[in-house]
Amino acid sequence: MGEGRQEPSMEEILASIKRIIAEDGAAIATPRSRRPADDIAAPVAHAEPVAGDVLELTEPAPPLVSPDAAVASKHSLDILSALVVRGSSPADNTLEGLVRELLRPMLKDWLDARLPELVETLVAREIARITGKSL
Repeated sequence: MGEGRQEPSMEEILASIKRIIAEDGAAIATPRSRRPADDIAAPVAHAEPVAGDVLELTEPAPPLVSPDAAVASKHSLDILSALVVRGSSPADNTLEGLVRELLRPMLKDWLDARLPELVETLVAREIARITGKSL
């Protein structure tokens, strides 16, 4: 068995990269006919792309979660989607609009139960204040 081709050292690779960068910078600064970096000869291995090295993304990726976790997550997101306010203006589709819509039934129940007594008490106080009589 003969001696195989020796791999370049890290220093040779770095020197080659620096040379290429310098050549690119010199190509911008000097005309194409003659560049000073052309005089530097360093071994550079040029690899041609192999057809097997290309990553084809035509196949679907494997799922990241189990089917049970996906169904549970979808169910939770469906519930959240149902709570989103579908108002007449885009401003109603906010957290404030959502809270307003959720509080509306509770506020109605509270007002139905307490508003008549509250109004009666306040009217009685105002009458007492105007007439100068205490309650």
